[in-house]
Amino acid sequence: MPKSPLLRISTLAMLISAATQAGAYELYADDDSHLNAKVEAVFGLFHSEENYALSGRLDEGSSSWREGYIKYGLSFDQSLAGVGTAYGAFGLLSSGTWGDGDAAGFTDGSERTTKIEDASLGWRSGKLFEALGEDGIDLSFGRQNIVVGDGFLIDGDALNLGKGVADGEFNRGGAYYLAARKNFDETAVLRIGGKEGWRSDLMWLKSDNRAQAKSEMVVGTLEHVAEAGTVGLTYVDVTDVDEEFASPLQLERDGMKTYSLRATGNAGVENLFLSGEYARQDKQDTDNEDAWYLEAGWTFADVAWKPYVSYRYSRFSENYDTLFYGFSRGYGTWFQGEVAGNYAGPFNTNSRIQNVSFKVSPMENLNVGVLLFDFNTIDRNLGNTDGHEVDLYAEWGVTENIMIMPLIGLYEPDKSFENGGTQLGNNDRNLYSQIVFATSF
Repeated sequence: MPKSPLLRISTLAMLISAATQAGAYELYADDDSHLNAKVEAVFGLFHSEENYALSGRLDEGSSSWREGYIKYGLSFDQSLAGVGTAYGAFGLLSSGTWGDGDAAGFTDGSERTTKIEDASLGWRSGKLFEALGEDGIDLSFGRQNIVVGDGFLIDGDALNLGKGVADGEFNRGGAYYLAARKNFDETAVLRIGGKEGWRSDLMWLKSDNRAQAKSEMVVGTLEHVAEAGTVGLTYVDVTDVDEEFASPLQLERDGMKTYSLRATGNAGVENLFLSGEYARQDKQDTDNEDAWYLEAGWTFADVAWKPYVSYRYSRFSENYDTLFYGFSRGYGTWFQGEVAGNYAGPFNTNSRIQNVSFKVSPMENLNVGVLLFDFNTIDRNLGNTDGHEVDLYAEWGVTENIMIMPLIGLYEPDKSFENGGTQLGNNDRNLYSQIVFATSF
């Protein structure tokens, strides 16, 4: 049978980046100071014709549910008379899930929570260290979101389980798919270097997420940023987990060291996109694990609607620990398949995954795309998540501040739950649908 999601799922769903890049509302500004207010609201409607066995609480059938959150707060920056700039943010987040709860049963529709989301302070060096570039030193502390590379290893602390598992012990207040809460609870981050050339990050991160066993990590990166692309090294050392909440796999996380080599860019060829990463995990008492991917894409810039097509192959070993991966470059990264990546599995472990994507832009404010996935399990004794998925989606920027994103997915597993898979009652094709509304101002 497949493993429990708490053993291996690092489910972070949708970062509504396109809609939340709009500027904040300026409350006060002068030559040296700025005080801004920002509100971000996201709401989604979801329906799945099939249910999945991961939580252990659902039966064969369908699920319909709604998710939403509102994030609201203040941010500031203050020039320090030639010795850099102080900055900070404070904000609250209210979230909830309604209806049946999600198709894997992680939420039950009764989740509602308001908590602090942003609480950070920082300092940027400005031109103090010219050899390091503008803001060559950036030091920050507190509750904030952290992303490494394209999110293959770390993209926030966004696993948002609800009351559907472990009698609510892991409940973070709903909005499982939308991944309402993304910030690490405690951080200390030193960024060295500007936006180009050699740069490095040194970080201490602590999660307050019980579903992540409240993991504590030391993270280091070294990368070179150029117009043709970025090449980087990442080191992650998990220094502690909370044994009270840790699954067997997460207990192996304590003391685990992860090393990765990554690269992304166009290699100097216009319209080309290349990306790849290899990660190796050294565990103290068990076999080492690894994961890697290679991806290539091309934009037909001289063709109407500027079609973009890409292919990616990724492989995740049998007991690979997904850590804190997330949604960084759009649909499919790193939630591979809207059904498979969020409800059915394989959740980026014990699997080989092929992905073909195609996207066009009929209008300046509209993208339409299709994603095709093939899932192949490595060790079927650990559960069988073989299957196929096709997702058709649109990203419509109605205004500068409002985005609407409908999606329809067709997911077909090879095996039902009764035969080693995760889909309850059958292995029929699942028709999945959602529509997400996002706004920010």
